[in-house]
Amino acid sequence: MPFYPPITPDTVENRELCRNVHPPDWINPVPAQCYNLVVIGAGTAGLVCAAGAASLGAKVALIERNLLGGDCLNYGCVPSKGIIRAARAIHDARHSGEFGVSGSQGLAIDFSAAMERMRRLRSNISSHDSARRFRDELGVDVFIGEGKFTARDCVEVEGKRLLFKKAAVCTGARATAPPITGLEDAGYLTNETIFSITELPRRLAVIGAGPIGCELAQAFARFGSRVSLIETGQQILGREDRDAAAILQSALLTEGIELYLGAGIIGVELRGNERLLHLELNGRQVDVPADAILVGVGRSPNLEGMALEAAGIAYDRNGVIVDERLCTSNSNVYAAGDICSPYKFTHTADAMARLLLANALFMGRRKSSAMTIPWCTYTDPEIAHVGMYDKDAKAKGIEVTTLTVPLSEVDRAVLDGETAGFARVHLRKGTDRILGATIVARHAGEMINEFSLAITSGLGLAAIGETIHPYPTQAEVAKKLADAYNRTRLTPLVKRMLAGWLSWQRR
Repeated sequence: MPFYPPITPDTVENRELCRNVHPPDWINPVPAQCYNLVVIGAGTAGLVCAAGAASLGAKVALIERNLLGGDCLNYGCVPSKGIIRAARAIHDARHSGEFGVSGSQGLAIDFSAAMERMRRLRSNISSHDSARRFRDELGVDVFIGEGKFTARDCVEVEGKRLLFKKAAVCTGARATAPPITGLEDAGYLTNETIFSITELPRRLAVIGAGPIGCELAQAFARFGSRVSLIETGQQILGREDRDAAAILQSALLTEGIELYLGAGIIGVELRGNERLLHLELNGRQVDVPADAILVGVGRSPNLEGMALEAAGIAYDRNGVIVDERLCTSNSNVYAAGDICSPYKFTHTADAMARLLLANALFMGRRKSSAMTIPWCTYTDPEIAHVGMYDKDAKAKGIEVTTLTVPLSEVDRAVLDGETAGFARVHLRKGTDRILGATIVARHAGEMINEFSLAITSGLGLAAIGETIHPYPTQAEVAKKLADAYNRTRLTPLVKRMLAGWLSWQRR
């Protein structure tokens, strides 16, 4: 079965990757008489389901038609963060003069070497998701091929029938492109193909200023591409805090990225090797030339080929329909990950898979609505968020107190030269209960977890304030937010009472 999309170029690292996640000589096992759990799809959700169930003593079958590891390993988190790190390295080197480093101007990066590093590290990481590991170490029956339901309790793969007590649909989603005139003819890249290129595009047009678009636009600009970032909305990262997006937007503009907000794409024209994007911007036509186009908008659920109707599994254009327990319309079939979740993050797929196991195998009643889901956009600075935005709380009729501490007030951020950012928390008015938090900082994704833990555990901001934080760290900004909350409690009345008490003690 051919890979889609193919893993290219044909290098030592990519051959090793394929040997791990789609072995060309793989022989499917003889099916067991009946499985406790059959998992269709070996992305993050499927792998966690299979490994978790097997470790608990279940007889498990895992089916994958393409590459084990799914989007995250092959086309998403792993390769993108690999090149983002390389791009940050050259950016830091070029801007090291303020730290007293001489000769930092005029530095260049070897794009081929950066991509080779990414491929090598991805290949190394892939051993954890390999078919042989799941078979030999975890005892999972791994089937390479297309799984389809033939009954409410049976899946067929490569002519073999797998009977099950429970099944998990974890087939994920794939990148899609908007219906733009001329785009197909001109050719374009997505996150599923951009990590296969071997030459740096001189001019790169990125359609969509969401997380994928912003991350890769910045990375390729740092590598040396002339990047045009095109967004139909009036703000990059349209779902994020407006102030947070503004800080990142300023950073992108400073780094030379051409930003087109509120732009309608009339069409794309191929002229020789050049692609010309025709935009409508503020009532006039603007033409943007590019050597390559990256589409960073749109995901479609992988529903095809499974014959869901045969198992009585309901679905729509957004994916498989599940209840809060992740159960489908077939009471013996569950789903997890991008195939059924609006939160298309690797860590969400992981968490949903764990919830699925508890409910499907052990009669649990855990609800997906109870999950606290943080997320992070891995630009520089990063933008991380958890919980509600103030607008979400207000829409639910919840009164909010919002506190913000800029990183310019955090000593470590000043010393690091990384003051462009802030930490913001939304509290239920009159209490220290955390409704949501946003952090903009170079390592915001590492810093948001304190707020995620607090929300999950029902701890208020006061608990963070009572926790001793090492000095100097940028994470100390969380304690500064707690200090700001405590100052709001020091009302004039309370201050007079405390002053009176201290005055009485001096007698």
